[in-house]
Amino acid sequence: MSQGLSTATLKSSIDTFMQGVAKHAPPEVLTGLGVEIKKLAESGIARQALQVGAEAPDFTLPDAHGKPVSLSALRARGPVVVTFYRGSWCPFCDLQLRAYQGALGAIRDLGAELVAISPQTPDYALSDVEKKELTFPVLTDEGNRVAREFKLVFTLSDTLRTLQTHFGSVLPKFNGDDSWELPMPGTFVIDRHGVVWFASVDPNWMVRVEPAAILAALRAVRS
Repeated sequence: MSQGLSTATLKSSIDTFMQGVAKHAPPEVLTGLGVEIKKLAESGIARQALQVGAEAPDFTLPDAHGKPVSLSALRARGPVVVTFYRGSWCPFCDLQLRAYQGALGAIRDLGAELVAISPQTPDYALSDVEKKELTFPVLTDEGNRVAREFKLVFTLSDTLRTLQTHFGSVLPKFNGDDSWELPMPGTFVIDRHGVVWFASVDPNWMVRVEPAAILAALRAVRS
């Protein structure tokens, strides 16, 4: 196992977090979240997302310091792991980004790069980089333009907007627009030719891809 890659799974970290939430959050809030996640799953929106074998759309987005980062430039050096997350306010994204930082050495040992993309403004992206000590590019996708090309975007229902506000996660503040749109969490492994080798999209934002699955996909690309 590469140095820095934790033996604890991302799922176990999320489960531990949710056990704490269950002790303190009002039951009706948790029930409401469960109902909304079920509705998203039943909508079939996740099945429309970019699939294995598809050609990934190229993009250029600013990193947390305003420097443009393009997928084509990254692909010129090797495979790329592209992960879309919701924002710095999302505790599941926090656990995911920290886990991926822990696996970054192993990802780069396989000749690949990792980028994380969210619709939040650069100030919040920079906050993510600094607080989590991230050393991979964290990009701002204003208006979810790139997430839309990966077919990940959905508009929050009135119930979800109320719940987000209840938790202090008012999206217009973080994203700089009034759309109340988010990407579903999605992670893609893209080869040097722009072909998607691995794709995981889940309408349940509490489910995230394990670093081990990403490393397995990168080994498959390499072989």
